[in-house]
Amino acid sequence: MTLSVRVRMHRPVVLLHAFPLSHRMWDDQVEALHREGFSPIAPDLPGFGESPLQGHPDIGAFAQAALEALDRLQVARAAWVGLSMGGYVLMRVLAMAPERVAAAVFADTRAEGDAPEALRRRFDQAARVAAEGVGALVEGFLELALGATTRRERPQVAQRVRAIIQANGPAAVVHALHAMARRPDSTELLARLSVPSLVLVGQEDALTPPAVAREMARRIPGCRYVELAGVGHLANLEDPERFNGELLGFLRSLPGPW
Repeated sequence: MTLSVRVRMHRPVVLLHAFPLSHRMWDDQVEALHREGFSPIAPDLPGFGESPLQGHPDIGAFAQAALEALDRLQVARAAWVGLSMGGYVLMRVLAMAPERVAAAVFADTRAEGDAPEALRRRFDQAARVAAEGVGALVEGFLELALGATTRRERPQVAQRVRAIIQANGPAAVVHALHAMARRPDSTELLARLSVPSLVLVGQEDALTPPAVAREMARRIPGCRYVELAGVGHLANLEDPERFNGELLGFLRSLPGPW
C-alpha cells in the first residue's frame, strides 16, 4: 500500500479511493490536509496502484487491508473518508472495527447492495475487462462518472482520471468488480452509527444520485449532508476546491484530538 503521511500522526485522516482508481485520486486532498495540520493516509486498495493483489474478492478483505495499514503506522483511530467503492470499504470498517473510526465521510456512495441488474452489469464488465483489458471500460466509465458540467467545461479532469485508471492492471479491476458485487447490504448499519458523519454528493452524480445520498444521510443520526452543484460522481476530482472546503470544515468541527 502506498501511504501519503507525515512522520508524526496528528489528526490522521484515511482516504479510501474509488473504483477503478488509486491513491492518486486524492492528491489534492492530501496536499490540503497537510496544509491544515492533518495527517492524510491514502492507501492503495488491494491490486490498485502500488498495492499487490491479494486475498479473495471481498470488500471485507479490502477493509482489513486498510486497517492493517493503520496498524503498521501505529494509528489506533482516524477520521475516514470513502468515495464510491471507498465508501463500501468504510462501511465494512465500521462493521468490523468501529472503535477505529473517529468520524466518517461518505462521498458519492451508497449503503445498499447491488440490485440484480447492477450485478449483471458488474459481472459482464468483469468478463469484458478480463478478455480485452482495462481500456474496455475507460470511456464508458468516464461518461457515467463525470458530471455533464465537468465533461463540458473541465476536459483535464477526464484526462487525469483516464491516466489513473489505465495505470491499473485488469486483474485488479476484475477482482474489485467481483468484490463490490458480493458486498453485503449496509443499510441497517447506518442507524447504529455514533460518530460524527458527513454525506457528500455531486448534484450531477448519475451513479449514486442525490436522492440516494439524502436517504443515506437521513438514516445516520446527526449526519451532515452536502450537495455540490456542477459535480458528478468523482466530486473530489471534479471540484477539489469545494470538496476540500466541505471536508476541512467538517474535520475542523470534530471535538478534541483523535
